This record gives sequence, structure tokens and C-alpha cells, in this order.
Amino acid sequence: MTEDKIDIKSLNFTELQKLLEEMGEKKFRAKQLYEWIHKRLVLSFDEMTNLSKDMRKKLDESCTIEGARIIKKQVSSDGTAKFLMRLSDGNTVESVLMKYKHGNSVCISTQVGCRMGCRFCASTVGGLIRSLKTSEMLDQIYEIQRTTGERVSNIILMGIGEPLDNYDNVVKFIRMISDENGLNISQRNITLSTCGLVDRLKKLVDEKLIITIAISLHAPNDELRREMMPIANRYSIHEIIDACRYYVDMTGRRITFEYSMVEGKNDSRECAMQLVELVRGLNCHINLIPLNPVEGRMGQRSKGADIQNFKLLLEKNHTNVTIRREMGRDIDAACGQLRNKERGGNDDESICKD
Repeated sequence: MTEDKIDIKSLNFTELQKLLEEMGEKKFRAKQLYEWIHKRLVLSFDEMTNLSKDMRKKLDESCTIEGARIIKKQVSSDGTAKFLMRLSDGNTVESVLMKYKHGNSVCISTQVGCRMGCRFCASTVGGLIRSLKTSEMLDQIYEIQRTTGERVSNIILMGIGEPLDNYDNVVKFIRMISDENGLNISQRNITLSTCGLVDRLKKLVDEKLIITIAISLHAPNDELRREMMPIANRYSIHEIIDACRYYVDMTGRRITFEYSMVEGKNDSRECAMQLVELVRGLNCHINLIPLNPVEGRMGQRSKGADIQNFKLLLEKNHTNVTIRREMGRDIDAACGQLRNKERGGNDDESICKD
């Protein structure tokens, strides 16, 4: 049975060496095997032609390299592609490929569902089913790179799920995807987005990873944030800001705050000025996000003029700010929408199978 086999794709290089030694194989085989899995991205042990048939047979009997597989795909008019991937247990997650002049970026999921409960987010519909294994996060990158034939150069952990709620597997994913024996994607090109689990955020800083942190803020005060994000009942906004200062002080890197613009909720002049005061003196960048409305969830997107006025107020008060470039708006762009449609058995003609 697959569930009794070792998930070999989730083993880092040191763990793989140990496994092969226990199997009676030479230590140097670990590098060959690791490259087959994490650089050549093969899907079966039979493809590993520089390993003996006996070794391949032993690996096949004791290990599995199955993972996420693309089952549906939506392509936007701007070239953005959204993938629905099925995991070995039948659950599904989403990944998004965005093409820029500087390279290809992929936004991946870290959990099946989410228990953070943000009122405006499709990912939280149905709650949390389970966290993803390291291999299932890696496979989202591997599947897209295999399918497109193009290198992925940037990764955003901003899809379905709260990355810091799957802490150990996410940290392991970051270390493995940046391993020189694998795809060797620079940690400087990896962004992790969190709603602000303060204790784990500080722990992540102490890991000394060279990644960018983005905080899903969405409100400039505790009262409003509690309305929008239940996690605000656990951590105050000032606890989050203190953790952000710790990140900036320890890494010297700028932190990003994501701020989804919800009409009549957080887009007022008063909110803008509160936001200015909240981040004053902090090396940060505000990313204003026109809300992707989700049926049954909180709010509609702010009017374009209100978003522009909000941005101007921040700029006048010397706060770094941009409005996120919208990509994939003509497909199910918001996190969780494509998965929810699939779970509901509602196919869409714009979804194609490759």
C-alpha cells in the first residue's frame, strides 16, 4: 500500500543519504537519486537509468514518489495560468503561474483548505482538511515546470492555507527548493505570506532563511481587523508590528503588508491615516489589493477612484505603496475559487485539460 511506503520526495539530501545507507547502497547514490527526483523531475524509479535494476526495484517496493498532478487548467487572456492539482488521497489544491519580464512566478498552496477563517477569502470555505506534505508543495513547482517546459524562478507561498500553520513542512520545502542539488531557486526569490501567527513568525526569523515576508494585514486597527480576520482575536495588531520590526532588525530586509481593498470597510481616509501611523518608521511596503469578490464571503472591491485616493494619501505621508497589478481576473483568480468549483461539481467551459 502507498500509505505504508516512504515519501521519498519529502526527504532532504541528508535524510536520503541515511535511507540509502540503511538499504545497503553506496552513499554517492544519494546525489544521483536526489537529482533524478528534484532536478530531472522524473515520475517513476524506472526512469532512473544510471541506477541498477535491483536498486530501482528496492526503491519501488519501499518508497513512493507520487504527488500532486494537474487535472485542470485555466488560462487568462494575460497569460496567467491557474492549475487545479489532485493529491494522492484525492484532495485538490491550486497553484498559479504568472509570467513577468523578470521570469516565471508560481504561487503555491500549503494546506488543503484553511482554518484561519478570513471573512473575504474563498480558501476558508469548508475549513482545514489537512496540511500538505513537503513533497506536495514541491510537486506544485515540479508539475508546472514539467508541463510548461519553462523554469520557475520565483515562488510565492500565498495560495490556499496559512504557511505558518504548516510550519515544519514549509520550512523544509524552502530549504529543499533552494538546495543546489535540486532546482536551486534562490531564497531571495521566495515570498511567504502569513496572516500573522506571531510566535511562529519570530521562530521563522530565527531560521535565518533569506526570504521575503508578507503580512496579510487588511486593516489598520484591531477592531476592524477582528471583523475581517478571526486571527486578530488571538494576536493584536501591535504584536504583529513588533514581530515585523524584529524581522526587519534581524534581516535588514523590507517587509510587505498586503491590504485588500473592501468597499466601505477599510478604504476610508481615516483608515489610510491610521495605516500611515501604524507603520511609521518601519522599513516596509504597502501592497494595495483590489478585492476579488467571492460569493458568500465579505464585501465587494473598492471603487477604482477610492483605491487611487487611498494610495495618494499614503504617498503624501511618505509611505511606500503600490497597487497590485491584476492578473488572471477573467479566470477564477482568487485563492480557493477553482477548488471550490471543482468540489461543487460545477465544471466551467474555460477550464481545459492538458
